[in-house]
Amino acid sequence: MLLFMLFFLFVSLCDIMVFVDVHCHLTHERFKVDLPRVVADAEAAGLRAVLVSGVNPEDNVKVLELAKKYDVLKASPGIYPIDALGVSPDETGLPRHEGPIDLQEQFDFFEKNKEDIVAIGEVGIDYKFGADFKEEQKQNFSRIVEFVEKFKKPVVVHSRKAESDVLDILESSSLKPSKVVLHCFSGSKKLIQRAADKGFNFSIPCIIGKLQHFQMLAEMVNISQLLTETDAPWLAPIPGERNEPKNVVFTVKKIAEIKNFTQEETANNIWLNFQKLLEF
Repeated sequence: MLLFMLFFLFVSLCDIMVFVDVHCHLTHERFKVDLPRVVADAEAAGLRAVLVSGVNPEDNVKVLELAKKYDVLKASPGIYPIDALGVSPDETGLPRHEGPIDLQEQFDFFEKNKEDIVAIGEVGIDYKFGADFKEEQKQNFSRIVEFVEKFKKPVVVHSRKAESDVLDILESSSLKPSKVVLHCFSGSKKLIQRAADKGFNFSIPCIIGKLQHFQMLAEMVNISQLLTETDAPWLAPIPGERNEPKNVVFTVKKIAEIKNFTQEETANNIWLNFQKLLEF
């Protein structure tokens, strides 16, 4: 961690922008042909860390393989709430898992590979596609949070149409709020403020330029609690295009505009937030 802090100091003195993508899916089939080019473009754009998120056991294996192959890619294996139930859509473009996920088996896998993992996620609750399984999802997420409490790594949380229940579970845990990343948080102003007051972090997607909600979120939340993500290949800043980690530059530009900061100040503050996220 000392090396990270020295690097940040060097960056500040040299007035160089560095970027981070804390949530993307580079195991998606849309990256099968040109992933080396995508990674090279990310590094050329100034990204120094790209957290590749997993959603199920098969995906998590591939996430770890990518992190070992490319220095800039970091493993963030997870258990997507719908995958955990065994009711995920037939075609997602990501590696598939048949049937419900054995949570304990995945916990054992995470422990076995702990040295190669920087975060857990994505995990959470999804009521858009899992509204018929609310109690099961809450139980699964509670078990996952209990594991992460002991695992001592940051957690990247999915909360689509379940923001209040997700916050209830997180707030009742012993997790350090500063180690929680709310991915693409779409809750109301009241819920945004509640999460911000608690000390949670928010990762802002590249579609901030199109969606007023994320502009509002960036305005409401202190810069010290903001991070950048792409959710690639989804949520591209240009409709119809495949999203890539390099596009976090669009998000930083928009946050800088909203906060009335320079792009350098914004990028380097977010990079420092990422360093703090990894400190235990």
